[in-house]
Amino acid sequence: SSLLLMSGVVVTVGLCRRLARRRLRSRPLLFAFLVEMFSTFQICACTNELSLLGNVEPKPHTALTLTYGFTVLHGLTLAGSACNPCGTLQPMWGGGTSPTMGALKIAAQFAAALLARVVMHFIWSLEMAEPHLGALSQGCSSPMQTTEMQAFCIELLFSVVFQLAVLRAESVNPKYRVHLIALLITMLVYAGGNLTGAIFNPALAFSLHADCFYDKFLSYSLVYWIAPCLGKFFLLYVF
Repeated sequence: SSLLLMSGVVVTVGLCRRLARRRLRSRPLLFAFLVEMFSTFQICACTNELSLLGNVEPKPHTALTLTYGFTVLHGLTLAGSACNPCGTLQPMWGGGTSPTMGALKIAAQFAAALLARVVMHFIWSLEMAEPHLGALSQGCSSPMQTTEMQAFCIELLFSVVFQLAVLRAESVNPKYRVHLIALLITMLVYAGGNLTGAIFNPALAFSLHADCFYDKFLSYSLVYWIAPCLGKFFLLYVF
């Protein structure tokens, strides 16, 4: 049921992106906002559902396999979209994207993160699948299972590693690049998922753990917003 749900999200987003390309090419700002919002919605909605499958046996093989598979699927279907505020900072820094366009895309990413959370919680409330039973009673299911400083360093390091890999993989054939990036993300999730969730995406972190941001805003914004952005700025400064 979860696989069918995530597949339905991917198909729906694909249709919305295609419709936006056909109807809104003459309105670049609205087109950019909607395409970025649709794309980020797909990643956030699917990851919200994947977060419920972490305890499916055999652990952690099932969760890691699904992470790899859907990361490849996202890479193939969402080409041209950043879906990550940190990724939007790079063209802004280099002058390839205007501040207005960059701010618009980041706003779209956080709007999609919130929308994905609302939609998935509504679906979970229907309890149509076994993983959805009791999913809404968890409240702040904190992914931070270590000290705040260690979590900050982990998310900072993972952001640097991920963004560096993306930069280095630009010269790789796209059909191989998506698998390399998916493999790296899966490895990072395996290495740090039990400590911080290995998210390194501010919009995705907000979609997955909004309740935690409400309860402990300073702590979670430091680890899941500031640390990934600092990692991105460090790479931009060095390279």
